[in-house]
Amino acid sequence: MPKMKTHRGAAKRFELTGGGKLRRRKGYGSHLLVKKNSRRKRTYRVKQEVSPHDASNVRKLLRLG
Repeated sequence: MPKMKTHRGAAKRFELTGGGKLRRRKGYGSHLLVKKNSRRKRTYRVKQEVSPHDASNVRKLLRLG
């Protein structure tokens, strides 16, 4: 049986930290930026931890176990 392939869309969107946590980008930060204030745009730069409820599904897509 062949190896299971990593979901390439998920691989581009999520990263694994050294401690084993998953991180993601925040949504809504790539378009319509003129009307968003500087503070709001600055928060989009910070990556956020994936919630525990979603982490198990993301791990399956990334084939982490």
